[in-house]
Amino acid sequence: MKPIFGFQFQGMSVMVVALRIIVPVLFGMAVGIFFWSIAASKTRVASRLGLRGLKRQQALASNEFWRSVEPLVRWLGVRVSGIPTDEQRASIDEQIGLAGDYMGLTADEFIALTILSSIGGLFSGIALGYMFDLGAIMVIVGALIGGAIPYMQVSGVAQERLKQVSRGLPYFIDVMALCMGAGLDFPGAIRKVVEQSSNPDDALVEEFTLILQTLNLGRTRKEALLEFSRRCPVDAAIEFANSLIQAEERGNPVAEVLTIQATISRQRRSVRAEELAAKAGVKMVGPLMLVFFCIMGLILGPAIMQITGGL
Repeated sequence: MKPIFGFQFQGMSVMVVALRIIVPVLFGMAVGIFFWSIAASKTRVASRLGLRGLKRQQALASNEFWRSVEPLVRWLGVRVSGIPTDEQRASIDEQIGLAGDYMGLTADEFIALTILSSIGGLFSGIALGYMFDLGAIMVIVGALIGGAIPYMQVSGVAQERLKQVSRGLPYFIDVMALCMGAGLDFPGAIRKVVEQSSNPDDALVEEFTLILQTLNLGRTRKEALLEFSRRCPVDAAIEFANSLIQAEERGNPVAEVLTIQATISRQRRSVRAEELAAKAGVKMVGPLMLVFFCIMGLILGPAIMQITGGL
């Protein structure tokens, strides 16, 4: 009989048979207790207002798979909303914010998505373990990989978004300085940059649009810039916000400050590129050594085989 999860039914001892009965029962009880705790926990009402509501609508319109699973994620998110603490919820919200409010997810829905992904990975691990006779280890590995997929996806989007902000900010600052030098005010310069952008999905375009919306709601320029630096915590964005805030408080010309800030940002980007280029040479040593050994093996291998064959 084919072994299942590393055990043979023929010749099993009573202890092994008992374990094969007890383990699934305990696993079922654990799953039942988990879902009972979710159903019995206090829930919170999720908000669909603001930028995340807009992101949710865009994601639903462009992603058919997300459109099909979003009701289940939203329902489970309400069920698990009483589990995380306020600190944990704030940490998850911050990570989602760094990813540009990825798919309009809330912290509770991110937890729900992680749970559903873990369950999907669990069943995938069971199927692979049975099909390829890999044992119960595939069940654990599948569940862990499935649970890590949402975090890796959000983290990857956040890193790519911060790279876009760091690379594109010097150009945006240059255009804003030219616009303000031509007579436009600060909101008008931002609006001009947003209108002239060729990529509406760019991270900086989204952030500058959010700054305009914040200013239109009556909040001060300082509050809008601080919110921008919080959502994009890269050196260029933080220095850009701090420079404009100091210029406003001291009465310095904003156009001159923007010109200086654009120059500094370009210099920092050049220095960063040189650092990465220097590190790339060191990182290439290992792969080049492997290639060298492979080439030497291909060259010397036939000669060594002929010599040993002649002996």
